[in-house]
Amino acid sequence: MPLTLPTPRFIAPDSVPALRWGVIGIVIADRFVEALHAFTGQRAVAVATRHPEKAAEFAAKHGIPTVHASVDALVADPEVDAVYVATPHPSHREQALAAIAHGKHVLIEKPIAMSAAEAREITDAGRAAGVLVMEAMWTRYLPQSDILRQVLAEGTIGDVNLVIADFGFSAPVNLDHRLWSAELGGGALLDAGVYPISFASSVLGAPSRVQAVGVTLDNGVDLQANLSLSYATGQTAVLATSLSTCMPIEAQVLGSKGRLKVLRPFFGPTGIELTVGQFDGAEVVTWHDERFPTMYGAMSDEAVAFASYVAEGRTESPIHPHAEVVSVMDTIDQARAQLAAAPGRGA
Repeated sequence: MPLTLPTPRFIAPDSVPALRWGVIGIVIADRFVEALHAFTGQRAVAVATRHPEKAAEFAAKHGIPTVHASVDALVADPEVDAVYVATPHPSHREQALAAIAHGKHVLIEKPIAMSAAEAREITDAGRAAGVLVMEAMWTRYLPQSDILRQVLAEGTIGDVNLVIADFGFSAPVNLDHRLWSAELGGGALLDAGVYPISFASSVLGAPSRVQAVGVTLDNGVDLQANLSLSYATGQTAVLATSLSTCMPIEAQVLGSKGRLKVLRPFFGPTGIELTVGQFDGAEVVTWHDERFPTMYGAMSDEAVAFASYVAEGRTESPIHPHAEVVSVMDTIDQARAQLAAAPGRGA
């Protein structure tokens, strides 16, 4: 029989509750709200940000009826069911905990926090309050990720031995920008590296050893990081992230019988290629995601999944559970500490 890929399993957008969302922060949220309104029955009903005039513009653009003067007012709004935290990383803990304290379900942009300790505090609070807490790692909810999970479960590529993934780009150093500020959570690992680290975790779980080398700016921001993750089973993940290097942004899972490649950029809706066998005897089959006119339309996938979990009464995502969210942050913590202790630094 010819080689085939499993059919991705979708959650129908009209099968989930029409949640009313409150939005904190407006930069990344612009794409999320656009996808939410275009491809789901859910709606953003309130917004808050540090700049009221920008919040008003955002609300007008997206047809959001309420602009709150503060985060406290938004999370206390009885018309809000769920809160989307889309501010810079250092604000995530405080804002997520405020939403949880008011009984709101909360979707928090990646990375969920600045450290594993903060991530654990947030997820523990959500579990205790009985509300859903989910990191907005939208890659987990793409159909290509479901295909990957099915292929691995079926053992099609044999024993998995190696995961390779990268996410890096070249950006001019600008110490006035959030990306280059240690205080604002800048650096390659938190901003981009979380994607390949989370991908490796989705396949192999938590590593037993983290080794990181790279380049750090004089202000402590990590410019580049190359990670080797070791596992008790003998498996390895080789990961790279950078703010100074143009990378292919691909991810691969390599096994004893074949390999899976998530097409570039692997973090978004692209596609997946399965190869079984090797050399001249290899069979190759590819699936492409062509559902949306722009890549970020697929942010609706995580919103639909989120609403389905709310309907099921869950406090965590079954395909991205709290323990794994914390574990990924722990890997980042270890890598950042190793880079900070290394003598090599950039300009």
